[in-house]
Amino acid sequence: MIWPDDLLSIILATVLGAAVGLEREVSGKAAGLRTNLLICLGAAVFTIISRDMATGNEGSLTRIAAQIVTGVGFLGAGAIIQDRGGVHGLTTAATIWLVSSIGMACGGRFYQLAIVSTLIAILVLMGLGKVAKPLDRFVKKQKLKNSQKKPD
Repeated sequence: MIWPDDLLSIILATVLGAAVGLEREVSGKAAGLRTNLLICLGAAVFTIISRDMATGNEGSLTRIAAQIVTGVGFLGAGAIIQDRGGVHGLTTAATIWLVSSIGMACGGRFYQLAIVSTLIAILVLMGLGKVAKPLDRFVKKQKLKNSQKKPD
């Protein structure tokens, strides 16, 4: 039987995962709406199951949570690509990891933490992305200048 709190947890995880995923989708990233939504929902479900199974044995609760973190870390590692001396996908991997923690917060009934974390994540992904591109161009120009200097 699904309890009202559990229903709220999985609905909130779905909405918050979709919110982060929508930003990723609009940004044209491979891990978009569906991926982030499903990771968030899955982490919430695992946390609910873990919480219910661990009743009376708190040690089991932390073991399952640790496995969620490890498993999602492995999933995120698959999103990282090394190409021509550069690394791509780090933000996607970090987003996957973060979305799983938001799902775990929902499953653990830490609703305010989940909502605030989602809002901060969206602000970071949207706002800092605009700052990062010009900064990245500046750094590349500086590296090019330094590589073109003749040694003394």
